[in-house]
Amino acid sequence: LDHRALRRALGEIVRRHQVLRAAVTVTLAGGTAALAIAATAPLPLPVVDLASLTPPRGLQEAERLCRACARRPFLFAEGVWLRAWRLALGAAESWLVLASHHFALDGWSFGVLASELAALYPAYARGAASPLNEPPLQYADFAHRQRRRLAEGDLDGDLAYWRRQLAGAPRALALPADRPRRRARGLAGASRAFPLPAGLAERLDGCCRGAGVTPFMALLAAFQALLGTYSGQDELVVGTAVSNRAGTELEGLVGPFANSLPLRADLAGDPPFAECLARARETTLAAFAHQELPFERLVLEAGLERSGREQPLFQVVFALHDAPWDRLELPGLALRWRPLGLGTARFDLTLEAVRGRGRTLLLIEYSTELFDAATITRLAGHYANLLAAGVASPWRRLSQLPWLAAGERFQLLREWNDAASDYPRGAALPELFAAQASRSAAAVAVECGGRELTYGALDAWAGAAARRLRVRGVGPEIRVGLCCAGLEAMVVGTLAILAAGGAYVPLDPVSPPNRLAAMLADAGVAVVVAERRLLPRLPAAVPPRLVLVLEDVERPAAGDAATATLAVHPLQLAYVMYTSGSTGRPKGVAVPHRAVVRLVLGSNYLALGPADRVAQVANPAFDAVTFEVWGALLCGARVVEVPPGARLSPPRFAAYLRERRITALFLTSALFNQIADEVPDAFAGVRHLLVGGQAVDPTRVRRVLAAGGPERLLNGYGPTESTTFASWHPVRALPADCLAVPIGRPLANTCLHVLDRAGRPAPIGVRGELAIGGDGLARGYVGSPAETAARFVPDPFADTPGGRLY
Repeated sequence: LDHRALRRALGEIVRRHQVLRAAVTVTLAGGTAALAIAATAPLPLPVVDLASLTPPRGLQEAERLCRACARRPFLFAEGVWLRAWRLALGAAESWLVLASHHFALDGWSFGVLASELAALYPAYARGAASPLNEPPLQYADFAHRQRRRLAEGDLDGDLAYWRRQLAGAPRALALPADRPRRRARGLAGASRAFPLPAGLAERLDGCCRGAGVTPFMALLAAFQALLGTYSGQDELVVGTAVSNRAGTELEGLVGPFANSLPLRADLAGDPPFAECLARARETTLAAFAHQELPFERLVLEAGLERSGREQPLFQVVFALHDAPWDRLELPGLALRWRPLGLGTARFDLTLEAVRGRGRTLLLIEYSTELFDAATITRLAGHYANLLAAGVASPWRRLSQLPWLAAGERFQLLREWNDAASDYPRGAALPELFAAQASRSAAAVAVECGGRELTYGALDAWAGAAARRLRVRGVGPEIRVGLCCAGLEAMVVGTLAILAAGGAYVPLDPVSPPNRLAAMLADAGVAVVVAERRLLPRLPAAVPPRLVLVLEDVERPAAGDAATATLAVHPLQLAYVMYTSGSTGRPKGVAVPHRAVVRLVLGSNYLALGPADRVAQVANPAFDAVTFEVWGALLCGARVVEVPPGARLSPPRFAAYLRERRITALFLTSALFNQIADEVPDAFAGVRHLLVGGQAVDPTRVRRVLAAGGPERLLNGYGPTESTTFASWHPVRALPADCLAVPIGRPLANTCLHVLDRAGRPAPIGVRGELAIGGDGLARGYVGSPAETAARFVPDPFADTPGGRLY
């Protein structure tokens, strides 16, 4: 390497381009700025010797110095906008480091530098004069011309185009991020490089020729399609930079000519990839034809206020260019380009495709305030997969283009849904309870109001009530209303209805009579089991002859009249639970026996046993009661009623948990928050605490854990349609900056998929709709076949026929 020739060549480049030696003086009071062009500006080329360092340390130190040099601020009054260093890593390797401010150079300018350096260095190395002609213009000439054209209205046509093009355009891209956006956007960022797969660049060129588009248009169309899938938006705006060098006399100049253009994408109608190419071509050609209007003027005319939170018009950028240093060939030297990230990001996300030397490299610059490196790696893979699929099959619609790698698809569909477990899949609830009652006849099953009911006594009482119900015509699939407020009556009534072969329909006694009447009619209830004190709460339309009063059923001695259980199929209806109706008309969810059995036996989230005392807190018409009652009775545990007064007072609630030695309970998020605020140590003696129903507040969770917490704190999630719980997450500790508690992984014998709008598995971190499958699914909605068909759909990922997703 001829150091003297290299330094002289760089100095000549600075001399040739005035913008590289323009000192700026800004007068704030007058609102003016003045440029002073220095006549001469010597460019030092210091050498940093790193040859004494071992190769790994030498490379690390070289990269550190590069970034440090690039981060060193440029001062407006300095007047030299190019810096150069030479890092000597050994006798055979040196790095030439060039740094400049965007005030003076754009991306095209680096290509100009490379071309001029390729011409000047060999000439100076052999002692010859510069072979280059003087530039016909300087950047100041261009700037003066542009200001004149703006003043004279020459660019009014461009302004009118952009107003039409951006009318009604989305102002922000709902790109899913790993962290929420801050109020004040920082510049912290990183960059990653990803080569496109070998051969894809050639196939892309062939596709472009067939579709009549440029590689820029094709790469942009694929990027827009990916962003649309990630965000769920049919319309979005992506920014791009154009050279803005109209006229050959500007092509050889150094300066900040580049302009930013917002490119609006239309992905409506799930178009084929070929149509996306055509739309990208139309948009790009029109935008390039109106590229001279300065971006700052466009933002001003659009009435957009610059915000510290996000960039105006677009937050994601795409660019394509040839590697500038591919043009650089110096005699006697082997050169290669080494891009280095500077730890900053101008936008949320920038995808830069660099073509050169027979390959295409993707450079992705991203905000580390929003994204993790793993997210960007996945995004690059999805982009390459989608591009390859579109190039191979341009007639296929976007929703049909595969974009997940085989390993990622396997992880999403199989590995993370590996939740199968052994449980009595072929048994129904009455059979399982009868077996448990036989094993635990003397053990206490129900405790409420100071009274205890053993498994044997409960079985006998329920059996007597079941015989009364059979006389009234209750049998398989017959729906029986259950209107009970006390735990003892509720459990007896539930077991009696199931033992008779019927299905229970819980009725909340505090609900308005018209709601109860609508539920009874909708469910086709034939008989009602009720406590005597609640008879006035029943709708007038229910005749007394159709009501079985539990107090009228004689209570035989334990073992004298055990339940004569009918043969019940596990897919037979167990109960109909009505939703709250908060999103519309209440719907009756029809749940089979197998779904309840899967909830409490052979599961992976907790295992209850005879030593457990399960608190009964839930409203009898809320599906959490399914876990409370059946979780205890099928496992030989004791279900303990929490008095209504204790539920309303956190101190009393905490005292009751300690007094009754409760080991397991479920709480709604609202009640958990209230107790956490007033008595955070209430759960210190509890083994299993499940919280759910709404998003769990991390602050309250930390407060409870800090106060001793339960032995196990679980966040449980699941709609009524998946029988109480579909997923669970053990919460052991939460970081201080945690904003949400995960809902975790699937319950045993359950599968969970996050699906995009096309019903495909959405990648990690990408928004979608949660689809639930497995043995916990309800049959559907009573009396609503159309809604059932819309919400309970065939499972395209199931291993066995007949699988469904909710």
